Amino acid sequence: MGVSVLLSRFMGLIRDKVISYLFGATGDSDLYFAAFVIPDFINYLLAGAYFSITLIPLLSAYFEKNEEDGWHFFSTVFTWVTLLISAVTAIAFGLAPRLASFAAPGLSQEALARLAFFLRIILPAQVCFLLGSCFSALLFLRKQFLVPALTPLVYNSMIILGGVLMRHRGMEGFCWGVLAGAFIGNLCLPYLAARFGHGLELRFSIYHPGLKRFFVLALPLMLGQSVVVLDEQLVRVFGSLAGVGAISWLNYARRIMLVPVGVVAQAAGVASYPFLAELVARKELVKFHQSLNSALRGTLAFLVPLTIWMMAVSEPTIKLIFQQGNFGPADTTRTSQLLQIMLVVVFCWGFQQVLGRAYYARQDTLTPAIIGTVTTLISIPVYYFTTLRFQVVGVALASSFSIAFYTGFLSLWWLHRFGKEAFTGLASDFLKVVVLSCISVFPAILLVQFRFIDPDVHPYLEALFAIGISGMIFTLIFLLLSRFFIADLVKPILQKAGPLGHLLIR
Repeated sequence: MGVSVLLSRFMGLIRDKVISYLFGATGDSDLYFAAFVIPDFINYLLAGAYFSITLIPLLSAYFEKNEEDGWHFFSTVFTWVTLLISAVTAIAFGLAPRLASFAAPGLSQEALARLAFFLRIILPAQVCFLLGSCFSALLFLRKQFLVPALTPLVYNSMIILGGVLMRHRGMEGFCWGVLAGAFIGNLCLPYLAARFGHGLELRFSIYHPGLKRFFVLALPLMLGQSVVVLDEQLVRVFGSLAGVGAISWLNYARRIMLVPVGVVAQAAGVASYPFLAELVARKELVKFHQSLNSALRGTLAFLVPLTIWMMAVSEPTIKLIFQQGNFGPADTTRTSQLLQIMLVVVFCWGFQQVLGRAYYARQDTLTPAIIGTVTTLISIPVYYFTTLRFQVVGVALASSFSIAFYTGFLSLWWLHRFGKEAFTGLASDFLKVVVLSCISVFPAILLVQFRFIDPDVHPYLEALFAIGISGMIFTLIFLLLSRFFIADLVKPILQKAGPLGHLLIR
């Protein structure tokens, strides 16, 4: 899953690179990114982002007791999900012109008309996402991770292909690529894997006794709109108030910021969740807290140094990936500034990814939903006033504030309910890693500032050299210091890194 997330993040970067090259940070690219606000909200409204999390524990229980009853439960859930997502998508399709004004209130009427057109192309993809999540949940239950790992790669490939082949029609081709990618990658692949793997018994069914329990678990996720899942949409909505190009700058910066989150935290959360849920089912709470503590410590040990170094090389990173074609040096400067602001709270993104799944493993979907909703309600006025005061920088500041606030609230509530066992040693580990990372990053900052290659003659080679040499120096210094101060924290990670990890240990 870690490799999949890494590759899908790079595919996402390639996709955005193609967009920035062809269209830069312009009104049309803003429309494309804004077109996801309503479809993504529908997905979140029907708990699509957490669908597998809700379904896996119940499927596990029913299949373990009686396979026939398990298929009956799965079919009932699939039937209702199909009816719900189809109805909601059809309504949104009809109301697309009105919904466009909610998605991007700062746009002109002409731009809103084109946004509504984009919206109608992308909306049906949500049907594929949600139905595909049913089959993916079945694959996760069987601990078959390969096809779910491939789905985002196929999805992003189709977006790039559609955009390139239809580039003469502006951003419209990327929208058709979204629909094709969702159908092929997110629906067809999981369905075929479930059917021809260990079998799939799917039939029309509208009632099962377990349906009530499923909706009890899913309802908080449907009604409670967490700032974590709405952050991207809030960034786009308020970005539309910050001028032309703001949505695009924010999207490009956020894309880079989420690479370490996905590779480290998301992969750790997805892979550890079935095992955490199993420990809770067996009532082995001591092992549960130990496993959670290990996941949190490992996540922080990776994310903190990685993001501190990424802050130092934010400008050459944006230059190397995006500065070409219609994306100029001014766009690079603005985007790298936003990236640095967002990177400050990446460790919060990672922490809540793992801790949130610990709540779900205990079949507590209500607490994260309530905390997420309260945080969202508090964050919206923060977004509004900081955007008015600081424009696009204010949007990035509000995004960072909301994630940090949510993570702190979620952690404090866990301490209140379940005690401090899962957090043992985290504060001291975090402080040590921050200090060592800050010491290690100073040479990297100096190397980035010192121009070994003329950026006017070879801008991309200079950016690549700055990233590569600063990364090697930072890693070397950090590992040397870690050996003396946090050996117990980094050694388990290096032991799992193969021959290179064992070499670094020696």
